[in-house]
Amino acid sequence: MPEVTLHHFLRAAADIGVRGDNDTLPFDVDTRFVKAKQNELASAAFAFWNQLKSDGPTNSDKKVGALTVFHERLLTPAGSSGFRITTKIHPFWSVYLNGLAIAVAEAIEDGRDPGARSYRYDRTGEHELFDRTASWRRFREDSLSLAAQDDLVVVQTDVSSFYEHVSHHYLQNALNDVFPDGRLGNQVNALLGKFSSGRSFGLPVGGQASRILAELFMNAIDHELTSTGLKWLRYVDDYVLVANSAEDAYRALSTLSYALGNYGLSLNKTKTVILTAKHYRDFVSAQLGGAGENAARLVAIDLHFDPYSDTALEDYESLKDTVAGLEVQTILNQELDKGLPDNFLVSQITRTLRLQAPREAISLVATLLEPKNLNSFRGSWAAVMRGVYAVRMDPGFHEVHSDIDWYLDRIPEQSSHLLQVEGSILHYLRTLYGGHTKSRAVYVRKVFDSTRSETVKRACVECWRRWSDRPAFNAVRNNWSSMTPDCQRSLWLASYSFGDQGEAVRRQLFSNMATSLKLGIETQSQKDTFAKAFLQWCEDEKDFA
Repeated sequence: MPEVTLHHFLRAAADIGVRGDNDTLPFDVDTRFVKAKQNELASAAFAFWNQLKSDGPTNSDKKVGALTVFHERLLTPAGSSGFRITTKIHPFWSVYLNGLAIAVAEAIEDGRDPGARSYRYDRTGEHELFDRTASWRRFREDSLSLAAQDDLVVVQTDVSSFYEHVSHHYLQNALNDVFPDGRLGNQVNALLGKFSSGRSFGLPVGGQASRILAELFMNAIDHELTSTGLKWLRYVDDYVLVANSAEDAYRALSTLSYALGNYGLSLNKTKTVILTAKHYRDFVSAQLGGAGENAARLVAIDLHFDPYSDTALEDYESLKDTVAGLEVQTILNQELDKGLPDNFLVSQITRTLRLQAPREAISLVATLLEPKNLNSFRGSWAAVMRGVYAVRMDPGFHEVHSDIDWYLDRIPEQSSHLLQVEGSILHYLRTLYGGHTKSRAVYVRKVFDSTRSETVKRACVECWRRWSDRPAFNAVRNNWSSMTPDCQRSLWLASYSFGDQGEAVRRQLFSNMATSLKLGIETQSQKDTFAKAFLQWCEDEKDFA
């Protein structure tokens, strides 16, 4: 039987430290904390696993169910006209859940069907959980090979509201098949129940654990499809079926529907199409190629930069040279002429900002943040804000920082409709870290006073910490007793930006802070705890901006 080990929690903490805990939300101070204290957090997580392991299997879910686990459901944009719920989870519990999921990924990888092309676990990856070659683009390219003959017929479809409909009951059965003693399945089920507000279905969107659990859930369906003789490929919830005729394609579609229905899932009727192989190849080739030679080259470029590579400097310079050979401003202008811009292409453009010379970068930023254009690019809001943040916080772009600030400060007034949901607000607040202005100070205070989201409140406190905004710090400190433990964590870190006053605050509140940081899982003999790691990290990082 596979085992859960310290190694799984170490990989979980390392991955969060590099990629964050939720890819729909911006990096926050918790990401930096996890990165700095990954060994201590992994040790605390493994200690809790062993604590539950020493008890009876049936008590695991009861003990987890009795705990208070901070999580928050936030609304984030999904495309240009939709929204979805994502889940922000306490950093310790992100490490814990991801660690359990990584143990699952390791246990099932060799038995997964080759038709499943998403999130293939990389056992040897030092800084990557998943094989980078198992990408959505590779899935599309492989589907072209599968449909290479003109006389074939292709079904393109996807699962309707996949994450929202994953049954915890079926998932727990799958987990128990992999870890038969039931402890892991019980704990995962108890945590998912908390994140789903007591409902027995749904995975929290944004984290690595959900990706792995979703692949486990689909594993039985994948093998069922293969056993029927279907030719198919799948990337998360996207399916491509290839048949010899239109009649066989329809039969294949019914087979897939039956297989999904056995697990409470169904196909999205509005996204299900049957195409000739030639039409399918033309469609996918256009999708992968973009419009125009420059756009096609930009889409095809892998802009991933690995700072841990032995050739990191050479790789970075090579990327800059590649981007310099593209007419990125022209590509961006062409996207503006479209009724519906290509979100992936816009995202690629924003990733090039840090690779541009300052004057080229500010020209692109000005185009992206122009109110009319920003509305057109609203489906790529997170990518735009990430790109602008990268340039605004890079000292190498100092000469254009004041220009960027001017464009950013106009957004609440001229594009307020784009700042209605928590995910959008969080990405925007992060771009404001660079410096204090009167208008953004007013905006941040207004957001803090009006929001119900603890995560958004924490982002506001982080702005005040970065700006050393003493009046704002004083106002929030006076409400300490009514703050949640997570907001208190942010204020505790912020206190290091206010000299003697901050030191006095920490003396006054130390005992209360130590109590607030407890998770309810600590033992007297435990060496590493979340509270100890966080307090030490704040002390170690007191000078970081």
